[in-house]
Amino acid sequence: MHDPSAFHASHPPIGGCFVVDPARPLLGAGGGLPSFGATDLRSGRTDLMAVAVARNHPARAGVMRDLTEGCANLLGPLGFGTGPGSGGEPAYYVVCPAPPGPALTVSPKPWPEAALIAMVLRPIAQVLCHLAVKGVTHRAIRPDNVFISGPGKPVALGCGWAAPPALHQPAAYEPFYSLMCLPAGRGNGTTADDVYALGCLLIALASGIAPLRDLDDAAVLRRKLDVGSFTALAGDLRLPPIIGDLARGMLAEDPDHRPTPAMLLDPAAARGRRVAARPPRRAQRGLTIGGMTAWDARTLGHAIGAAPENGVRALRDGTVAHWLRRGLGDAALCAGIDDIVRQHPTGSVDDEKVTDALLTLRVVGAIEPLAPLFWRGNALWPDGLGPAIAAAKEDPATLGFLEEIIATEAIGAWAVLRADRCDVFALRAEARGHRGLLRARLPAGGMARLSYALNPLLPCGGGLAGSQWVCSLADVVPAMEAIAQSAGDPCDADVVAFIAARSPQRFDIELSALAAHPGPGFPVLPWLRILARLQGQYTPWALPGLARRMAEQAGPLVARWRNREHRSAVEVRLVAAAEAGLFAPMIALLDNTARLEEDAAGAIAAAAEVGRIDAILQRIEHGAHERAALSMRCGQEIAAGLGLTALAITLALAISG
Repeated sequence: MHDPSAFHASHPPIGGCFVVDPARPLLGAGGGLPSFGATDLRSGRTDLMAVAVARNHPARAGVMRDLTEGCANLLGPLGFGTGPGSGGEPAYYVVCPAPPGPALTVSPKPWPEAALIAMVLRPIAQVLCHLAVKGVTHRAIRPDNVFISGPGKPVALGCGWAAPPALHQPAAYEPFYSLMCLPAGRGNGTTADDVYALGCLLIALASGIAPLRDLDDAAVLRRKLDVGSFTALAGDLRLPPIIGDLARGMLAEDPDHRPTPAMLLDPAAARGRRVAARPPRRAQRGLTIGGMTAWDARTLGHAIGAAPENGVRALRDGTVAHWLRRGLGDAALCAGIDDIVRQHPTGSVDDEKVTDALLTLRVVGAIEPLAPLFWRGNALWPDGLGPAIAAAKEDPATLGFLEEIIATEAIGAWAVLRADRCDVFALRAEARGHRGLLRARLPAGGMARLSYALNPLLPCGGGLAGSQWVCSLADVVPAMEAIAQSAGDPCDADVVAFIAARSPQRFDIELSALAAHPGPGFPVLPWLRILARLQGQYTPWALPGLARRMAEQAGPLVARWRNREHRSAVEVRLVAAAEAGLFAPMIALLDNTARLEEDAAGAIAAAAEVGRIDAILQRIEHGAHERAALSMRCGQEIAAGLGLTALAITLALAISG
């Protein structure tokens, strides 16, 4: 029997009360993510689990902030923070109730219709109603994340908060406009997307067959675009009548046509609510772009967005317009596309790629209003930008196209195309803000700053990523101390970007000073001011390793003292302050303006005195010849005088004697 309190000393409880036991793994409980047993120190509960968070796939901070009240049949978040990893390293966890039983599996034996309605549909619909009131989505409804405690018991939705939304969703459980996106860039979506996933789950359980299990993601997307979601998933399956009718509505392509969770609480009423959607116009002859053949406008939009080079070529040479007019018979759409192409003339060599990317974005948006933002063959939703940047940290190609989206404010241009489905002004303001952060002077700006600003729970990278998990300002200084104690360099560009993102407007002056000297060898005084404030607010204890590192780099500041005695005294006191591990006394020594002014005045006075002495010595050197002639004359006169005196004495002696 493991005692989770044994980890308390080195890893403080999460949220002040939850302790993780990494020696007690809970297999299959985290919906595909590693999970471990956890204990609530306040109540003694042990029926909890801690779901591990991947470093580049941050947890959903907004959902955990808003979802604070408990809900039946939902493994809601209870707390989140750092704890011990399975190998003793720091890890990050989201604490939830443990599942009441095993996860659902698609059994060859189909579920009865009554059991599906009573034990799956209604309980999950109630949960979705609760989430909708809170303004959040689940985005992780799939068989391995739905649990049941026993026969006749309602199912419970698992944890959907320990990873970006829909990151681990199977392709069958995502609508086409989400499946087009990067896995980490699918965004929070809407409640209608959870309804879609629930409809797919009902089909799987009612038929005993995992939908589209033999196809990869690209093939699933293509299948859904070609025949529609319901036909792609249900096909020729024999579904119970009520489940079949409900699933058809729940899998509608337009999210506005799907029943709400409240409607699903009354399956009979929801079954009778059928929104008649006009089937897409289909051409007699397909149009092939980049290896994909389009038969309707929706598949054309996807083909152009996924193969932009071929798509732009077909747009500019009139192939697309001709097919829309003659093949699809949609003159209105053809005229709209022609207008967009005319407004985007071929650019210069430098901006041709950006011009073509903007053309693709606008054309796809005009063809399919439900489509996400396409850029250079990739797609994402605007609220998936932050997780996409975090996931692409080690992928320069993906990071490059994300940087272009930000630099061109493409999100704002995309929002204008779907003004009836989003808040255009809010998205354009966000796009401008993102561009401002991107263009801010490094290291306090750039993609690193954006990644931390858009992902509140993304841990700091750089030198602190090796053996630390730093998610807040309170964690920064202790982590830097640990690096300094191990002879590493704790002061790098990632730390500056992290502090800038986590403390907006608190360290503007200091961060500007650091940004003015990018690269190795950051100025020491701004760092000391930042560290002193962080130490005073979060870690009011000695940090000798980090203080010694700062003292070693403070040589240029000490050298400002001209008075040798004062400089020696400052060096001695600086070493003493560093050994004490306190930054405020170090700043008082190195940034003592009054004493430095006195020292400068003393240096000026000493320089003036030296100048006066030098002038005297110079005058003495220049008057050497004059003094030699004068000395010779004086010597001659003295000698003559002495000679006359001697002669007079001799004469006097002769006369007298």
